[in-house]
Formats: sequence, C-alpha cells, structure tokens
Amino acid sequence: MGSTRVYMDHAATTDVLQPVVEAVTEQMLLGGNPSSLHSAGRRARATVEAAREKIAAAAGCDPAEVIFTSGGTEADNLAVKGTFWKRHSADATKNRILVSSIEHHAVGDTAEWLETHEGAVIDWIPVDEDGLVKPETVRELIEKNPDDVALLTVMWANNEVGAIQPIAELAEIAAEYGIPMHTDAVQAFGAVPVNFRNSGVATMAISGHKIGGPMGIGALIATRSAALDPVLHGGGQERSVRSGTIDAASIAGFGVAAAWASEHLAEESRRIGQLRNRIINRVREEIPGAVLRGPEPETDLELIEKGPSRRLPNNAHFTFTGCEGDSLLFLLDMAGVESSTGSACNAGVPRPSHVLLAMGLSEETARGAQRFTLGHSSTVDDVDRLLDALPTAFNQANQAGLAAHTPNAELWH
Repeated sequence: MGSTRVYMDHAATTDVLQPVVEAVTEQMLLGGNPSSLHSAGRRARATVEAAREKIAAAAGCDPAEVIFTSGGTEADNLAVKGTFWKRHSADATKNRILVSSIEHHAVGDTAEWLETHEGAVIDWIPVDEDGLVKPETVRELIEKNPDDVALLTVMWANNEVGAIQPIAELAEIAAEYGIPMHTDAVQAFGAVPVNFRNSGVATMAISGHKIGGPMGIGALIATRSAALDPVLHGGGQERSVRSGTIDAASIAGFGVAAAWASEHLAEESRRIGQLRNRIINRVREEIPGAVLRGPEPETDLELIEKGPSRRLPNNAHFTFTGCEGDSLLFLLDMAGVESSTGSACNAGVPRPSHVLLAMGLSEETARGAQRFTLGHSSTVDDVDRLLDALPTAFNQANQAGLAAHTPNAELWH
C-alpha cells in the first residue's frame, strides 16, 4: 500500500502476500484450461485441485465441498438464490427467508431481489445494541410457521462492527426444523477459527482478497446434500453449480493465502488484536465523544489465553459525536491515514450505515462512523501514526460538522 501512508482498511481488502503473487504468476505463465484433457489442461487441473485441498483444510470442510466463484458476492448470491429457488420450486409454500438485519449487501440485496421478483417474503432478524443476533429471536421467527421458511442466513462476523455471531447455535436451531442455513464468512475466514463441518451450516461464503489472496476469486462451501439451483449456466463446471472457465491462476493464489492464514491464525489474531486494543484504549482516553460500537473486545490477556470470540481481532469501529464520518475520513486521508466509514461496497453513497441503524443508533449518530481495520502487514508504527493524526482530524471534522448547521453550511460541502 506504500510505506509513506498508513492503511487502516484491511476489512475492505488487504495486502497481497508475496507467495501469492509468485503462485499466480507461475500459473499464468504455465497456462492451460483446467477443463482440457491434454497435458497443459491436466497440469492446470492439478494446480486447482491442490489449491482446493488447501482451502478445504483451512475452512474445515472436504475438498468436494469447495465451489469456486468470482468472490464473496457471487458466493452469497449462489447460496441465497440457489437455495431459495430449489426449496421454493419443490414446495411453493416455502417462500420465507430469515435474514439478519446487519447482513452485507451481497446477502441483503439478494434477498430483496428475490422478494421483488420471485415472491419471497423477508423476515429481518433484529440485533441487540452490540450487533448480535439472539438465538431465541431466530427460534421465535421460525416458530411463526416453520413450514414456510426456505432458508436462514446470518453472517459469521459483521464487516462493520466486528460482531461474531453464534453460528453453530443458530444452525442447530434451524436444523431442528429442517431449514438450511447460509453464512457469509468473508470477514471471519482467516481472522478467527472457522470450521464449516462443525458449524452445522449448509453453505458458507469466503473470499480471497480479504486474506492476502487475489481479488476476483472466492468460494461457496456447500455440503454434498445442499440443494442449489445454479445462477450461471454453461459448461457445468464446479459440480454443475457454477459454470465458467476455471481461473487456475487466481485459485492457486487463493490456496496459498488460505494455507498461510490458517498456519498463522493464532499468532496473527493475538498480534493484531493487541494492536487493535491499543487503538481502542487510546481513542477512548483521548477523544471525547468517541464511542466504540460492537461487542466489547477481549483484553490482551484474553487474546493470549483463548483468542477472539466476541469481536473480530482486527476491528475498531467508533462513532464520533458532532462530526461527519466522511469529513473525518478525508481529513485522515490528507494526513496519510486511510480508513473507512463502513462497507467499501457502499463507497460514495452518503447514507448512514444500515448496520448501525439496526443496532438502534439514530441517523445523526450513525453518520459519525469511522472503521479502523488491521491486517497482516499492520505494525505498531501504523497504529501510532493513526493515533497521532486522529485528534487533529477529529477536531477539524467536529468544527466542520458544527458549521454544517449554520447559514454558511455550503462552505463545508
């Protein structure tokens, strides 16, 4: 990202690992279509299958359960649309989708599309003030009419406030009623222990560029019994669920990144979590009106002893009273620090976060959001440079926010 700047937006994308670059480059130079039967095709297929095994080992699943996609968004679409279509076509009464109110737009917008075009009915699952789904709430929603529920979808960990959800408990409840569950694990995979087999979910989305792999590659992990209608049709690749020429080079890089993330998971989650705590503690001490959003993080000692379980270790999300998040973002950017107001998929859209609104915040409070997320390349120096720049940027943003309510408001826009 450049040594002269401080990158604090690893939840949007993180630095590509050097071994990943080498793996991608090597396969690009070798070439070959993995679906071809000649030698080049067989070599490319061997590369793909070796990477599939690495990803399966990191995700806690069988290699046959890994379906490659172009990323997390496609994987979510395939899971939500594919499951709904299959269940609804088999039984037209199954038209209800239970969706957590803090889902990434890859899930939420997909469900809304099904509601608009395919007759789905969405039940939005509320969350508490920390952004957590309560299992008893899910049970209550199912018991309204268990027979009409097509699927349940709750993300493993929230991309904005870092809340880690009780996925296994939710999946167990869904299983009592024979309801398949999908989880978007894009933020969780490579950051906290993620085991598909033990979770009990039917499908799970993961992505390469969040863990040091290439952009444009991800996977849907799906049990062999998961019933999915394909979204794309063509050559019948990837269990005939996801047609399209298989991107051997990107998959090779994804495999290397998954293996690296798995091997370094414990030490990196502790290291990054301690850096994150340094940010939280200093901001709470030095910036009046800064409020941490999401679950209370583990202490440094808890991170060492048991690892993160309540909140993603790389996530520090605050709302800053009296200032616009966009103003703070641009002022920090001018100071050489790159942060975020929330999901990168909402970039350029001036509206408060649906996640914060679902947690009960007012629109005015939600507009003061700023997310700092760390990754494998983050250092103590990065954190300290952020902490040095933040007070001045906050004061300037605070003045701009107050000025926005005066007759000279146009000066600040």
